[in-house]
Amino acid sequence: MTKTVLLTGATGFVGRQVLKALEGQAVKLRLVVREGHEYRIEPMKQIESQVVSPDIFTEPMTWWQEVCNGIDTVVHVAWYAEPGHYLQSPRNLDCLSGTLTLAKACLDSGVRRFVGVGTCFEYDLSQGYLSVDTPLKPVTPYAATKAAVFLSLSQYFAVTDVEFAWCRLFYLYGEGEDERRLVPYLKAKLSKGETAELTSGSQLRDFMDVQEAGRMITDIALSHRQGAINVCSGKGTTVRELAEQIADDYGRRDLLRFGARRDNLIDPPCVVGIKAGVES
Repeated sequence: MTKTVLLTGATGFVGRQVLKALEGQAVKLRLVVREGHEYRIEPMKQIESQVVSPDIFTEPMTWWQEVCNGIDTVVHVAWYAEPGHYLQSPRNLDCLSGTLTLAKACLDSGVRRFVGVGTCFEYDLSQGYLSVDTPLKPVTPYAATKAAVFLSLSQYFAVTDVEFAWCRLFYLYGEGEDERRLVPYLKAKLSKGETAELTSGSQLRDFMDVQEAGRMITDIALSHRQGAINVCSGKGTTVRELAEQIADDYGRRDLLRFGARRDNLIDPPCVVGIKAGVES
């Protein structure tokens, strides 16, 4: 029997890449989509239905129980993530509450596997190179609520037959990225021949194309892997190196103005993921 996967956040930056990676897999798809975003979903033979909600994080248990009926695997990508606002937003609490309601409905509906999406910001970032064994030390509401989901569901599902995996994302860029983020900003400036003002660029980060992250999340969802998993490249690249790589596509390194903006003194100097079984 073909399994059915429920995917939330399918029109978002990460979710749309998970949806693309699921295309051609031996599964049927049920999508939970925010009202007004249905049109963003391209037709796929595997999509058996789309469930529309004005706000999935306020839906009651009974709604989710019906939505999860007949589902084998839930891939929960949806979360509030507006650049410049999401880290401190009180809406993170709504996402936390709504996610726990979804999780309880999954258990009641006989869902076999639950895959959630977390963040590297859950970790103690002062450690620099971060493995799944790095202590958690979130310092924003966004990171704290993500960590709360992980800790709660790790214990909640541990005494059930539901498999639970938690995909911690690092620094993603690529298709569909908000124009306010670094890579779109650089491309917009360079394409116009305008100066791009940057910090020193010395920050070391684990950058990954969002398409690759979508494939990794899908592979995890269709496997039996459980627990926290770093979705990362495992490679450190400075912001300066990334900017120069992008500038080289335009032949315009001369437009990069490093040091034009002050470095954020609370910004960690190094955030690089360690893949499972790989030492730094």
